Amino acid sequence: MSILYSIMKTTTTSKKTYPAGISARRETTALICPSCRTSEGSAFYQDRREYYRCPVCHLVFVPSYQFLTLQEEKAVYDLHQNSVDDPGYRRFLGRLFGPLSQRLAPGSFGLDFGSGPEPTLSVMFQEAGHSVEIYDPFYAPEIRPLHLKYDFITASEVVEHLHHPRRELDRLWSCLKPNGWLGIMTKRVIDRDAFSRWHYKSDPTHVCFFSIETFQWLANHWCATLTVPGKDVVLFTKAG
Repeated sequence: MSILYSIMKTTTTSKKTYPAGISARRETTALICPSCRTSEGSAFYQDRREYYRCPVCHLVFVPSYQFLTLQEEKAVYDLHQNSVDDPGYRRFLGRLFGPLSQRLAPGSFGLDFGSGPEPTLSVMFQEAGHSVEIYDPFYAPEIRPLHLKYDFITASEVVEHLHHPRRELDRLWSCLKPNGWLGIMTKRVIDRDAFSRWHYKSDPTHVCFFSIETFQWLANHWCATLTVPGKDVVLFTKAG
């Protein structure tokens, strides 16, 4: 039995199907938008998991009762084979590195949030003359970097994994200096039809799916300037 199927056993009530041991009250709590926290999501799509969309910030999210355990989640990440010496991986990260590095002052101080088992984006910025701290809850869990202030912060292929995106992104935003940059790379939701055919949702560790409307909501929430340099990259600038 796969990791994903093992968490999808269900028990049926007269009207709705709930994962084993989940009450209707707990389900309602689980459907509160984890980004804006202002509304309950409405059904958006269903396959082996359920997906809900917030009517306020438009985040598409998986309810928390369908999350993997931390042990199951790490087991998936341990299968990744990205390498700092892989030119293809560097080109992939270049989608974020390129537009962000062009906007940084020489010798900037940054944080690579969610750096993974073999940090690479941080190395690319270091090679460009910047100094970079790393943080990853599984592979670099020392919390000291989360108490520093930065000129820039990167989150490459990270936000789709966040169980509490509002809390985590607000924390990152608080770590930015005035005029600092937050660069995020993640694939974006377009519409329900595209979502139904989207490979990105098939990763069981992906639980939050952002659209351009979600990023616009975040920019308003932070009073930030939003720049969209690519189809899967956004940059936020903090006011001075």
